[in-house]
Amino acid sequence: MTTSRRHFLHIVAGGAAAAALPSSLLGQRADVTWHDVRDWGIEGKGWSDTTRYFDRLPSRAEGVVRTPVWDLSRHSAGMTVRFSTDAPEIHIRYSLLSEQLALPIMPATGVSGVDLYAADAEGIERWVAVTAPNTRTIETEIASGLRPGMRRYTMYLPLYNGVESLEVGVDAGASFEPVAPRDQRPMLFYGTSIMHGASASRPGMAIPALLGRRLNRPTINLGFSGNGRMEPEVGALLAELDPCIFAIDCLPNMQESMVDERAAPLVRQLREAHPETPILLVEDRSFTNTRFFPAREERHRTNRDALGRAYRQLRDEGVEHLFYLQGEQLLGRDGEAATDGSHPSDLGMVRYADAYEPALRAALGQY
Repeated sequence: MTTSRRHFLHIVAGGAAAAALPSSLLGQRADVTWHDVRDWGIEGKGWSDTTRYFDRLPSRAEGVVRTPVWDLSRHSAGMTVRFSTDAPEIHIRYSLLSEQLALPIMPATGVSGVDLYAADAEGIERWVAVTAPNTRTIETEIASGLRPGMRRYTMYLPLYNGVESLEVGVDAGASFEPVAPRDQRPMLFYGTSIMHGASASRPGMAIPALLGRRLNRPTINLGFSGNGRMEPEVGALLAELDPCIFAIDCLPNMQESMVDERAAPLVRQLREAHPETPILLVEDRSFTNTRFFPAREERHRTNRDALGRAYRQLRDEGVEHLFYLQGEQLLGRDGEAATDGSHPSDLGMVRYADAYEPALRAALGQY
């Protein structure tokens, strides 16, 4: 095979990019034992009755939710897989649903990459490496030269692409122990492209992933890019689940009239099914250039006023365990935390998590 015909996948690890072995050569290695993650389960799925294993909504949602919501639910955003190994090298092979591997404001590492973390000696999960696919079928060594010792790893799946299959490979002589999904009630995040993961550079930097590590809890990411609109059909699906908290962060996809119409009914819908579960209502972030565009400033004001009205109305009705997070400072004050004024960069994701964390801890009683 000539060099010009080889297909390389780059792995970003430790801040450097290194060319991986061609898939055709890796596929011939007899000393790698492969493990299908479906054998022990993915964390971050709300339903088991899905059309494809890595879908986010149940198969019966097709034709019930709007088509864009259904299509976006095929993305694997928020899903993780855990395992322990002492292998000095970790291999991965997976196939993707879509040929669109990157977006104009988001690299392939975030859209289609698999992001690897490991627990250190104190049990803190720290970043190891991420794949940067240039093809829908990936087989590569995601990390090599790892420090000796048994440790737990977490893989975050692609944010804006779907996964058809995923296997983890280690040297045949290495120890490998699957880690089943945690049985804790997850934190559920329902929202827009921002919650979906745009524009994180890699899956582990999305807001739910950051907060899951900080609070040491499972999460379910139900961000639907451009389509987080508090729809009753989606609300009915959310009500089927049993999270420890519902975080509703849909205002960036809504207008005042829609918020007036849908916010309070959505909370009532959830509260009827879950009388005690905390519900956190979140305002929209301010565009980082809002001060230059009066129409944007007005949209923020009217949206927030509408959500505030719904919140006060619900409290007056006696709805308990209802919490509220203001949006003005979600991206900070300096205007530097978004890729396009709207979607958070990694800095913006961290600032979002900084704002969310105390609100979640207060709602969950974790001061």
